[in-house]
Amino acid sequence: TRKESSAASDVYKRQLLEREEIKMSMTRNIIIGVGGLILFGIFSSFFTVNQTQQALVLQFGEPKRIIQDPGLAFKLPFIQDAIFYESRVLSLIPQDAEEVILADQKRIQIDAYARYRIEDPLLFFQTVRNELGARARLESIIDSSVRRVLGSETLASILTGERENINGSIRDEVNASVDSLGIEIIDVRLRRADYPESTSQNIFNRMKSEREREAKEFRATGDEEAQKIRADAEKTRTVIVAEAKREAQEVRGQGDSNAIRIYADSFGQDPEFFSFYRSMEAYRKSIGESGTSMVLSPNSSFFRYFKDKDGKMN
Repeated sequence: TRKESSAASDVYKRQLLEREEIKMSMTRNIIIGVGGLILFGIFSSFFTVNQTQQALVLQFGEPKRIIQDPGLAFKLPFIQDAIFYESRVLSLIPQDAEEVILADQKRIQIDAYARYRIEDPLLFFQTVRNELGARARLESIIDSSVRRVLGSETLASILTGERENINGSIRDEVNASVDSLGIEIIDVRLRRADYPESTSQNIFNRMKSEREREAKEFRATGDEEAQKIRADAEKTRTVIVAEAKREAQEVRGQGDSNAIRIYADSFGQDPEFFSFYRSMEAYRKSIGESGTSMVLSPNSSFFRYFKDKDGKMN
C-alpha cells in the first residue's frame, strides 16, 4: 500500500511538472507572438516615399493625408495603408489613330500624344483612382478636344507653322477639362497627320492620272514638234535637191552648149570628115555587137560609105 501511494504521488508530481511546462511554453509563445506582432506593427508603421513618388494615406479606404515630400513617413499599423503615385511627367500615347473631318471637309488620320502630371493625388484618387482609369478618361477628353479644335482648322494650317498654335489650343482645352481630375496637362502634340487609306489611294490614283495626262501632252507636243522638224527638213531637202537639179541642168546645158559649139567649130573645119565620123558612130551603135537586125533598102543613104569611101551616092 505504501508503495502504491508513493507511485501515485510520483505520477501526480510528474503531471504537475508537465502542466507547468505546458503553461510556460504557452506563455513563451504568447510573448513571442505579441512581440512579433508589435515589431511587425512598428515596421509596418513606417514607409519610404521616393523622390519620384507621392503618397496618399488611406484609413479603411478613406483618404487621410497627402505626402508629397520624399523621405520616411508614418502611418497607423493595420488600419491605415499608403498608395503611391508618380510625381514625374507621364506620357499618354493612344493605341489607334483617329479620323477627323477638318473645316475644309477633308478627312485625315490624327495620331496625338500627351504628357501629364498628377498634380493633386487626393482629387486624382477620388475621380480616377489610378493611372489606368486616368488613361481611359484622358483618351476620351483628348479625342473630343482634338476633334473640336481641328474641326475649325484647314489642312493647310495643320501642315504649316500654325500647327504650334493648334497644339496650344488643344492643350488649353484639355487642361480645362482635366482640372477636376487632379491632373495637369504639360503638352499635347499632333504626332502624325495623314490621309486615310482610301483617301490616300484616291489621291495616288488622281496623281497617277494627272502624271499620265501630262505625259500624253508632252508626247503629243513632242510628236508635233518632231513632225514640224521632219516637215522642215523635208522642205529643206526638196529645196536643196531642186536647187541642185536646177544648177545641174544649167551646168549640163552650158556644157552641152559648149560641146555643140566645140563640135561645130571642130567639124566646121572639115564637113566631110564630120559626116564620115557621124556615120561611123551610127554604124557602131546600130550594127555593132548588140545583135540588132535592121531591114533597109540597099540604096539607102545610110549605107553610102559601104559603097563609096567618099560617101557619094550613084
